[in-house]
Amino acid sequence: MKPKLTLKQIARELDVSVSTVSKALRDSVEISEETRQKIKAFAKLYNYKPNNIALSLKNRKTKTIGLLLPEIVHDFFATIIAGIEEVANKRGYNVIICLSNNSFDREVMNMEMLASGSIDGFILSVAKETQQKEDYHHLEEVINQGMPVVLVDRVVDCITCDKVIIDDMEGARKAVQHLIDNGCRKIAAITTVDYVSVGKLRTQGYAKALKENNRTVDETLILKIEDIDNSEQQIVNFVRDHDMDGIFAVNEHFSTSAIKGINLKGLSVPGDVSVISFSDGELSKRFIPSLSTINQHGAEMGRKAADLLIDRLELPVDDEKYQTNVIGTSLIVRESSSIKSTAMF
Repeated sequence: MKPKLTLKQIARELDVSVSTVSKALRDSVEISEETRQKIKAFAKLYNYKPNNIALSLKNRKTKTIGLLLPEIVHDFFATIIAGIEEVANKRGYNVIICLSNNSFDREVMNMEMLASGSIDGFILSVAKETQQKEDYHHLEEVINQGMPVVLVDRVVDCITCDKVIIDDMEGARKAVQHLIDNGCRKIAAITTVDYVSVGKLRTQGYAKALKENNRTVDETLILKIEDIDNSEQQIVNFVRDHDMDGIFAVNEHFSTSAIKGINLKGLSVPGDVSVISFSDGELSKRFIPSLSTINQHGAEMGRKAADLLIDRLELPVDDEKYQTNVIGTSLIVRESSSIKSTAMF
């Protein structure tokens, strides 16, 4: 039996674009008769058959974007949604939002459901479990069949598509440098396990700031959380059992749990321990003390992701050239990291 090819492989063999192959196999009048027949003959020779996701590729356009997020418990993802909807609505598109709840199976199921004819393209932030499994076949299938995908925030290096990210490492370095400038000498990090891409990069930024200031990276002062939903007691115990005068947390929920642990220890924020985190949601602004943070500019990320996807749907862009847009971060200083008069250690 002849080997079965993907659209991308057929395109490469015939020196045409993926979209040209996709349209030719659907008898689109946009493709010349000669090219259609050549592509169809090649596909038949190699026993090409579209998979279930490929069945979504129809001539009609739905003018709808599929947005798949791991969660919306954090304000950050809510701001991404707002940015995407702002651009989509201006450009005449609707948005269908699905949640993976950080589950690989739900992510695959939602993609297959949306690709069955509901949408024209995807904006996706990869689930934690997907990153853990390192199984991206569902993304590869969608892209290989000519459906555009934009990854946002949690991205995968080995997947070739448009991406919108922030410089997580630089943002973390900036946050830790702020604590160092304020006189902190024993700075802890509360982060995620390494297979979560943003947590890994932020941990690297933490270490980079310490090394740039000739500080030793003490691994005992790095807490890596596996189960984010049940992390509070683990964080409280970590704070109780270690001496520190500064804490860098990779999200605002870790920060608030850390502050609880500091208070239970009989210490104060920022008098005894300064705290800074990522994200600038309502919790950061309204918590007492208000939280210093790195603003990720989620709305800007969402707007850029929507523009990239819609441009790829509507404009004559090169199928083989993809963009990775890096959005800058901002340091926002609030009560949780006001300057100390003296260093504790």
